[in-house]
This record gives sequence, C-alpha cells and structure tokens, in this order.
Amino acid sequence: MAYGYITELNENVTREHVRYNNRYGIAIAADIYKHKDLDETKKYPALIVGAPYGGVKEQGPCVYANELAQRGFVALTFDQVHMGESGGEPRNISSPELFAESFSAAVDYLGVKVPYVDREKIGVIGICSSGGFALSAASVDVRIKAVATTSMYDISDIRGMMNLTKEQIDGMKRQLADQRWKDFEDGQQQYVPSFPEIPYPSVDALPETDPITNEWNRFYAVPRGHHSNARGGFTTTSSLAMMQFKCLDYIDEISPRPILFVAGDHAHSRSFSEKAYEKAAEPKELYIVPDAEHIDLYDQVDKIPFDKLEGFFKENLK
Repeated sequence: MAYGYITELNENVTREHVRYNNRYGIAIAADIYKHKDLDETKKYPALIVGAPYGGVKEQGPCVYANELAQRGFVALTFDQVHMGESGGEPRNISSPELFAESFSAAVDYLGVKVPYVDREKIGVIGICSSGGFALSAASVDVRIKAVATTSMYDISDIRGMMNLTKEQIDGMKRQLADQRWKDFEDGQQQYVPSFPEIPYPSVDALPETDPITNEWNRFYAVPRGHHSNARGGFTTTSSLAMMQFKCLDYIDEISPRPILFVAGDHAHSRSFSEKAYEKAAEPKELYIVPDAEHIDLYDQVDKIPFDKLEGFFKENLK
C-alpha cells in the first residue's frame, strides 16, 4: 500500500488499510493512522479526513493524517464511493448525498470496530469540497463532535460558483438531460478526465491555461500531487446531483458543536469559507493563513496550521 502516497510515512506512525460498507452497502477503502506507541488498551480521540473533490486518500488526506497521528489522534482517511479503491459502479460518479454519507460511515466504523477509539470523541476535517460534505454530514449526524474545513469549496453551489443566469441554468439542464439520453444509448456515462494519466515532469512543463486551472495542474498534474486514481472531474451528468442538493442548508443546526474554517489569505476559494462562516451558528471561527493559496493547504506542512487544528480538536473533543 506504499505506492502512490504523496508524503513519506513518519517513522513514529503506523498505517493500516481497512474496508467497510456504508449504509447503502457500498465498500469504502480507508487507511487508519496512529502513533506506533499508542496503547490500544486505552481510548483516544479520532479524526476523519476527507479528500478534495476527485482526490483520494493518498493525496492531501495522508499529509494530514500522518501529522495528526504524531499528535495523539487516531486518523482515518478514505476514498469516496465510486472513486479510488472504494466500491461503486459506474466509476467517477459524484453524489453529494453519498459523499456526505461517507463521513458518517467512517464514524460507524470507528465507533464500532476500532476498540481504541473513543466513540464520543470523533471529529472531521474536510479539505476543499470535503469541507462542504463534512458540514452536511455533521448537520444531521450528532456523533460528529467538531468540524474543521480547510480550503473549503461548496461544490453544491453550482449556480453561485458559476454565477449563472436563469437562461444559462436552463441551458445547462437541457444539455445534461440530452447527455442522459446519450449515456443510456451508449451504455456508459460520459467521463472526461481533467488531468493526464502520466504527470508532467515539472510545473514548467505544464500548458498555459486560465489561473484556476493552472493552480489545479500545479498539484494534480505534476509529481507533487498526481495519482492515477485521481484524474479529476466526474461523469458529466453528475452536475445534475449538484443542482438538486445544497450542502449548507442546515449548517446552523451543527451548533452547539464547534466549526473551524481555515482558508488561505489569497486562496481563490476563500469566499466559500467566509460565506459558510456567516451561515453557521456559534461556536465558530474563521482562521486565515497568511501567504497561502488554495492548494497550499493540501500538502504544504509549513503552511497547514497543524498547531491550530490540534488545539481546536483537543479542546473540543475533551
């Protein structure tokens, strides 16, 4: 299981691969990280770390889990259903309901199958779009005691994110409806990956595109963050699900459980954290990381505020 992880496992941390089913019976592939000297006769707080949209556990989540396990947490990372090593057919389908459910499925597993986890002390961290899915899960799953998001994206805000007019929304619906007919005729769903099967050798070799695409490529399309299970994007008609489901409709119901929003000071996604912060009820905190863009909080350990995350969860998982 060592192949493909974007960071080296710390010598004081162990990683175990596990599998379990969500409540729909779909298998989820996950990794559990813990300090090698952890006394398994005792119970510890646990953190569930969700990957960015289209990402896998071998990317940003392994960076977080590797660090947080050194700090006394049991950390679980996972591949979303229909992604990576998890089950679900067809592949590369995006479902906000199922993606939120994956956080609760991890709570199920940790609380029942891992004897050294204190089931009353489970928190979640959502990186990028997993921030929205984690908040959605926590809005109904009271077993999640604290939530942190980093470089949050609300993928379900497709209308606001793309600043669509009513005419554009109607046109998108028509195109997606037509694609459904074509998918059915073809016997498979259209999927167009965003990133190459083989990474570019360096950032200097990347093609020039728009600034945001350039940023994604500087992580996913080069050795820094490339993984063969994370080619980017989802089936074309997955956008229909995002037009039906709003991750943050009930964010205020997470209270009195706390939320920490972490965003880079010049991240293109910063507004998502700010909007979610405004919608959330107390207790909540918006923490801005200086000199950080969106992808810096995926893997740059000198910029990810691990001291802040450690303090937040140790205080709120007491």
